[in-house]
Amino acid sequence: MIKLVFILVLSFVIVYGKKNFREIYQFPKDFIIGAATASYQIEGAWNESGKGESVWDWFTHNKPWMIKDKSNGDVACDSYHKYKEDVSILKDIGFDFYRFSISWTRIFPSGFPNRINSAGIRYYENLIDELRSKGLEPFVTIYHWDHPEVLEKLGGWTNSLMIDWFTSYARVIIQELGPKVKFFATVNEPMDFCHKGYEGLDRTPALDPDSYAEYICMHNVLKAHAKVYRMYDEEFRPSQKGKMGIVIPCQYYYSKLENDTLTQDIAFQYSCGWTAHPIFSSDGDYPEVMKNRIDENSKILGWPWSRLPKFTESEIKYIKGTSDFFGINHYTSYIAVPIEKKDGGLWFNDAGYYRTFDPKWPPTASSWFKVVPEGFRNILNKIRTEYNNPVVYVTENGYSDRDGLNDDNRHKYYYSYIKQMLLAIRDGCNVKGYAIWSLLDNWEWEDGYTERFGIIHVDFKDPNRTRTYKNSAKWFKDVLRTRKLLRINDYI
Repeated sequence: MIKLVFILVLSFVIVYGKKNFREIYQFPKDFIIGAATASYQIEGAWNESGKGESVWDWFTHNKPWMIKDKSNGDVACDSYHKYKEDVSILKDIGFDFYRFSISWTRIFPSGFPNRINSAGIRYYENLIDELRSKGLEPFVTIYHWDHPEVLEKLGGWTNSLMIDWFTSYARVIIQELGPKVKFFATVNEPMDFCHKGYEGLDRTPALDPDSYAEYICMHNVLKAHAKVYRMYDEEFRPSQKGKMGIVIPCQYYYSKLENDTLTQDIAFQYSCGWTAHPIFSSDGDYPEVMKNRIDENSKILGWPWSRLPKFTESEIKYIKGTSDFFGINHYTSYIAVPIEKKDGGLWFNDAGYYRTFDPKWPPTASSWFKVVPEGFRNILNKIRTEYNNPVVYVTENGYSDRDGLNDDNRHKYYYSYIKQMLLAIRDGCNVKGYAIWSLLDNWEWEDGYTERFGIIHVDFKDPNRTRTYKNSAKWFKDVLRTRKLLRINDYI
């Protein structure tokens, strides 16, 4: 009798376990999976077919020492000429959509709408037609960091006129490409280029000012995003019936000190919330902690106004709600360590904390990037609770290594992170799609070609830029065929 009961219990556990595995690791119905790239990182053809000079063209040509291997994106993956091959790869692996960005200077060579380059528009029309002919949905990012150099000479994102310049550019993209595009993202990761470019030396224009250029940059980006969204909503949505959002880099922050939820939340507000709060929160505007601490520091430093610009009430209302989805780029997590503010002293780095890693977290090829799968589930739940559970598209998630086709660590990374995303969906997070970064090995900004993120290997020493499937691409092909998250051990 005891033996029979044991067998019945064991059978129940096995059957329930298999059922539970299917429930958790089966992708939801209508969930879409894609791959992401960016124009400067893959296209090449930097001065062909009427294209103008972008900030990254100028930066890499005039300050090559700022790039780790002194390389540039002049040729990159040569996707400008090889886009059909890339689309064939996307189709063969089984992706549902392709997120790519438009090169501003391919459309406006002079930076302005006085001359629209028909060859540039035709290239993206051809790419979109090729995608749609293969059953792939185009997901278009209007701006991924490569604005015209002439606009940077006029102040770039620190010039409020950039709001109108960006809107005029976006209008042409939406008019010409929008009838065949159902997903638009206005801007990719404003926090990244505002902080690293306008307050640091890592990215163009590398101003490194002792002022508040990064805050001005974000202020103008948020206004530009909102203006384009309102334009789309009023003029184009009725006929095009698409969705428009913004892409925000969001990491999860763990606390250094036990039960310190305050520093954890402050770190979220200063990173993800800086962009997200004005758009997705019920009140709009910047997070209160940012306004308070930057105001305090500004006064101590002798500024007659806060270095964090202030929105008017009408601007707060205008920006709030200007997104149909929350586009999140997520790679890693950090530990937030509070720095005590002394009486009369400054908040450290305007925020009052610094970030670090747990030494037990596995490394990648990138110094800023450790493997922390649970952080992905945590940040998705944070967005759910913070912003009333918006529709979320994971617009980037990926792994860096040095090189090679046998990239088992990459597809182990993908398995562990996608698993946590699916658990977050079970938690109630409204995640509707997921894109890997990246389809191809490409030019990785200040790191040049020293780090690889692609599931497809690109031979940058070969003039033909030969593409080769890595192990991770083969794994993804089976995952997309079955629409299940295949366990690594089962696959290997």
